Amino acid sequence: MNKKVYITATNCITPLGFDVQSNINAMLEGNSAIQYHDDLMLLDQPFCSAIIDDKKLTNAFELIDKSQGYSRLEKMLILALNSIVNRSEITSRTAFILSTTKGNIVKLENQNNTIESAQLAVLAKKIANYFGFITEPIVVSNACVSGALAIVVAKRMIKAGVYDNAYVLAGDEVSKFVLSGFKSFQAMSEKPCKPYDKNRDGVTLGEAAAAVYITSDESKLDVESIQILGDGSVNDANHISGPSRSGEGLFRSIESALTEAKLNADQIDFISAHGTATVFNDEMESIAFNRSHLEQVPMNSFKGYFGHTLGTSGLLEIVISIASTNKNLLFASKGFVDLGVTQPIAVIDINSKKNIRYFLKTASGFGGCNTAVVFYKPELN
Repeated sequence: MNKKVYITATNCITPLGFDVQSNINAMLEGNSAIQYHDDLMLLDQPFCSAIIDDKKLTNAFELIDKSQGYSRLEKMLILALNSIVNRSEITSRTAFILSTTKGNIVKLENQNNTIESAQLAVLAKKIANYFGFITEPIVVSNACVSGALAIVVAKRMIKAGVYDNAYVLAGDEVSKFVLSGFKSFQAMSEKPCKPYDKNRDGVTLGEAAAAVYITSDESKLDVESIQILGDGSVNDANHISGPSRSGEGLFRSIESALTEAKLNADQIDFISAHGTATVFNDEMESIAFNRSHLEQVPMNSFKGYFGHTLGTSGLLEIVISIASTNKNLLFASKGFVDLGVTQPIAVIDINSKKNIRYFLKTASGFGGCNTAVVFYKPELN
C-alpha cells in the first residue's frame, strides 16, 4: 500500500483542440468552445453548447484509421487514447478503465440499433479490443464525478497490487437525450455559463474525450509526471438531482483526500472545482470549501471554456490542471465577474503565474455523489 502512483501521460479531444497544448493555447487566448447552435435534431430551440466539429473529427480520425463502423463518440475516444497508448507494453497487469455517463446512448435514437449496442459494457469492450487490452474493461459511470472517480479506482487498484498500470479514458457527447434532460430540469443557461458569478443562471453542456496513463513504475517518470496523493468519494444522499445544502458529501470527500495526502488546507496551491454555474451547485461548493478551510485558496471552474462535459469533466479538468501545474499557471475562471455565492471563495479572475506543487480536483453530481483528489508535482520537476 506504500506504492506511489503517478500520471505520466495525458491527452484530450475538445472543440478547442485535439491535444493538450492546442487546448492550453486556446485558453491562453481567452477562447471558449461554447457557441450558439440551432440544430432541431438536438433541440427544438437555439441553445448554447460546446460541440466538436464533425468534419474536423472525421478528418482527424481518418489520419489514424479509415475504417467504417465507428460511432462519433467512439472516434473521440479512440483519438484521445491513441496518442498516449503504448500497445507493446499492454499486459495482463494493465487495466483499462472507461468513464462515461451516457456512452453511445444516441444509438437508441436509430430504430435499426439494438438496446445492447448502447450498453456501456459493449462500448468499453469495443474500445478495449481496438487497442488490444487483455484484461476485462472496467466501466465507471457515476454521474458527473465519473472521470475523477475513475482516477481514484485506478490509483487504488495499483496501490493494492491488482494492476501495475492503467489507462483511464473518458468521453461523453452532446445528444438530444442529454439536452432534453437538462432542459426538463430548467437547468440550462440561455447564455454561456458563468460559474460562481452572481448573474449565473445555469449549466452549459459540452462534449469531450480525455485519457491518462497511470503507473507506479518510477522509471517512466519525466518532468511533467504528477503524483496522485490522496482521494475521497462520499455520497451525501440528499436528492436525485440536488446537492446537500450543507456541502456534507463534498466536505467529507475533501477531508478524506487531504488526510490521505497528509496535507493541511493551506498547503493546496489551487483548486479545480466542479463549478457548473447552477444556483445550488456553486453555493454548495462554497460552503464545503469554507468548511474545509479552503476559502482563501485560488480556485477556478473550467466549465466556461468547455461547458459541462458530464462524466468526462473530471478527467478533462484533471488533464488541464496537470498542464496548468507544470506551467505554474493559474487560469481565470471564464465567465466570472462578481461573486454570487454566500460564502467567501477565491475565484481566479485573471490568468496569473504561481509556483504550484499541490492541487485539488473536486467533482459533484446527480444522486449526491462527490469526489475529491489531491495531486502533487514531485521535486524532480
